[in-house]
Amino acid sequence: MRITTRHILRTAGATALAAGFAVSVAACADDGAQQEDGTIRVGTSPGPYSELFREGVVPILEGDGYEVTFDDFTELQQADIALQEGSVDLNVDQHTAYMEAFNRDAGADLASITPIPTVPAGLYSSNHDSLDEIADGQSVSIPEDPSNASRAYRILAQAGWLTLNDDADETELSAEDIAENPHNLDISTLDSGFISRGLDDVDWAVIPGSMAYASGVDPELQLFQEELLPELELVAVVRSEDVDSEWADAVAEAYRSDEFADYLESRGEDNYWFVPEALK
Repeated sequence: MRITTRHILRTAGATALAAGFAVSVAACADDGAQQEDGTIRVGTSPGPYSELFREGVVPILEGDGYEVTFDDFTELQQADIALQEGSVDLNVDQHTAYMEAFNRDAGADLASITPIPTVPAGLYSSNHDSLDEIADGQSVSIPEDPSNASRAYRILAQAGWLTLNDDADETELSAEDIAENPHNLDISTLDSGFISRGLDDVDWAVIPGSMAYASGVDPELQLFQEELLPELELVAVVRSEDVDSEWADAVAEAYRSDEFADYLESRGEDNYWFVPEALK
């Protein structure tokens, strides 16, 4: 299959991003706060990754003499705009595909400094104990937003339940890309935030990793986990000009430290976290 990242950002509702970003930068270029010595300003967005940073990485950075401050944003796009403008220094809530799409569509210059743990999406069931219990006509709930729906169709294909068209783009799959549905699965879409609540009402459900984490769904109910595309692994992101800075190196080293590895292990959530080889 052809793998591209062409529409990752657009599916997040950012079709007018480039124009809006240009206006924002013009308005804020003279007002952007400069990073203070010893202070790392983090732009957070919803999900488990900022939480992981706060609890597992910040203590290490503080031990190295850094002060860490946070600006919370309701959307990742807003956090990236603030990062490019210079009002924050770091974001830890996005994968490579999103960062590259933001750079292209906004004319930005963000770069990753290290891969970080990722919570993959998974296939869950509270009504079945094994994928072998798949049967004709069973119901499957998947997220309704295009980005996570695409991942859901890919998971169902990885599980062997669907066959996709040969020319399908793995990062923007839709129902139209299904070549064969041999079990005649009844696939319905739902707001990803509600899928875990209705788990008892369907045979199977695909739940995004961050939503599974936030909802506290029992990890024992996950029967299959997505094989992550490299583009969908999470990364710590800074402005390109800061990639080789001392503080950025400190962040990368904190994620790669034995102290962080011990913290991650102590969480007891091995079924949630995908840990990149660079951190092992």
